[in-house]
Amino acid sequence: MIVIKNRQRKIKVNIKDLHAKTQKMLGVLSNQDINYQDFDLGIMLTTNKTIRKFNKQFRGKDKPTDILSFPFHDYLKPGQKIKIKTPEDKNLGDIIISLEFAQKDASITWNRKFDEHLIALLAHGIAHLIGYDHLTDKDFNSMLKVERTLLTSVGIKY
Repeated sequence: MIVIKNRQRKIKVNIKDLHAKTQKMLGVLSNQDINYQDFDLGIMLTTNKTIRKFNKQFRGKDKPTDILSFPFHDYLKPGQKIKIKTPEDKNLGDIIISLEFAQKDASITWNRKFDEHLIALLAHGIAHLIGYDHLTDKDFNSMLKVERTLLTSVGIKY
């Protein structure tokens, strides 16, 4: 189950559309062995102030950021599928997105519409939840392929 909590009031977001696109992206990751659409995923939309607290607490960085991902299965390697042994294993993890940061970054850094950038951030977060990272160029390129696949599935060019 995808649970989206909007903890800010300044920036309008179409939660139904966000939910539908998230569900579609999870479907693209699914195959005959595993259906990620049946997994739990928490998404919190928040402010710079709140994400700054999480960033400081969990990453030691006292500044706001666009997105934080907290994988439930933090041992996963890129491309590795989750092995379900208990009902609790059907959890991808949680994503926190600062809409303030994302809105500013969309036009200044990425030259995108805010709605598209929000979905791109979500794809990035989902990729982190399933074991991808961008610590090296090789890792970055692998992650980029996954993000492009996810975005293409919902009609967004990367």
